[in-house]
Amino acid sequence: MSTFTWFTGRGPILTQQQLERQRGLRQAAELDERSLHQQRFVVLDLETSGLNMRRDQVLSIGAVVIENGAIDLSQQFECTLQSAGHQASASTLIHGIAPSEIAKGEEPAEALLAFMEFVGDSPLLAFHAEFDQRMLARALKQSLGYRLQHAFFDVAEIAPLLCPKAKLPHAGLDDWTEHFGLQVQQRHHASADALVTAELALILFSRARQQDLDNLPALLQQLNSRRRQRAHSM
Repeated sequence: MSTFTWFTGRGPILTQQQLERQRGLRQAAELDERSLHQQRFVVLDLETSGLNMRRDQVLSIGAVVIENGAIDLSQQFECTLQSAGHQASASTLIHGIAPSEIAKGEEPAEALLAFMEFVGDSPLLAFHAEFDQRMLARALKQSLGYRLQHAFFDVAEIAPLLCPKAKLPHAGLDDWTEHFGLQVQQRHHASADALVTAELALILFSRARQQDLDNLPALLQQLNSRRRQRAHSM
């Protein structure tokens, strides 16, 4: 059996073992009526080489798990991805990942396979999730030929929905952490940002239960309703 398996077209090259791992990845779970307390969530944060979703690369992934209504610190993921020829840029001053650290990072296909195995079939949470979702989906497509289909929920969108009295409709992570008195160990570090996003999510899930939005379909329905209202008001 060949050591390498070639995808057709201009797709990535994977070893047979990597291809088998990719085939073994769990499909995204359907959203169901389980309470938020019963749901497993993977909360992630990405550090990237910049903010261009077509050109820049994922440099590191940090993630924690919310399960049984709590952050499970025994389930954490942290990885720096190798990027050939990466050079320091303005973003290096923000995330602090030196080119030497990136040169020693995990090979992207291995890192992304490990991450998706960690995710399983769970829905994903992130702050400003559209960026993370698109960057992750692009990285998975480039490195694995894999199509990301997992549900993503944006904590930055959920927070003003459930806490309108806070009057923070377009606030960043720093604003919400300050609002709730949360402590961030190190901003713009993937694992630390994922952890504080998970802490914020737990507060919001408590608010959701109080508002009879204690499952993902109900929460999604309200988010969609708010999106429509905002679209009509523009």
